[in-house]
Amino acid sequence: MQFAAQNQAAPKVNSLQTPRKKLLATALLGSAWIISVALGLGSLFNYGTTPGQIGLVPAWPSVSKIGRSHDRPTLVMLAHPRCPCTRASISELAQIMARVQGRMDAYVLFYKPRQSGAEWDESALRGSAAAIPGVKVLSDVDGVEARRFGAETSGHTLLFDRDGGLLFSGGITQSRGHAGENAGERAIVSMVNNQPAAQTGTFVFGCSLGNRSQLGDKARCLK
Repeated sequence: MQFAAQNQAAPKVNSLQTPRKKLLATALLGSAWIISVALGLGSLFNYGTTPGQIGLVPAWPSVSKIGRSHDRPTLVMLAHPRCPCTRASISELAQIMARVQGRMDAYVLFYKPRQSGAEWDESALRGSAAAIPGVKVLSDVDGVEARRFGAETSGHTLLFDRDGGLLFSGGITQSRGHAGENAGERAIVSMVNNQPAAQTGTFVFGCSLGNRSQLGDKARCLK
């Protein structure tokens, strides 16, 4: 009889252990999921806030084929037509042009491979830039002008005074592909309006101007 009683008690112990094991497994899976999400968000944050390269930026290069204004500041943005991050830079440029009210000349130079077809001149990004009042859009064949201006990352924006001196160099977005109020925009608007600027340079967030020839429009931005 005692032996039989012991056998009847055993299933009760197992019935308690099974839910505990399930709860433990669920907790472990939940923890793993939370860690994976946290790591993924951290990776995205690091990616979005990692700036691109900036080369040696001179005063207005004497060999440039771009016509610099001699009676007002001149802005030059170097861009890649297949860089999705640069949409935000073009959007911010439109805001800047609206705020300076014709007191500045502005160019956007789009990288174009020498052997490329017409599709490089018909991108949506280029169309958006051309639609901004007061902005002149030109092709930068093989990135010659970008090298003259020391630009290595799409969205790099430079502001020069009427004598060709460099006033500002950097990006006009706060992070990669993020439009909105930012230090670069504030600095340029202040300088054009003859007001003191908090800074003369910022990080540039965008694609490399030199290694996206074969990439499609939906490719992620590169450092």
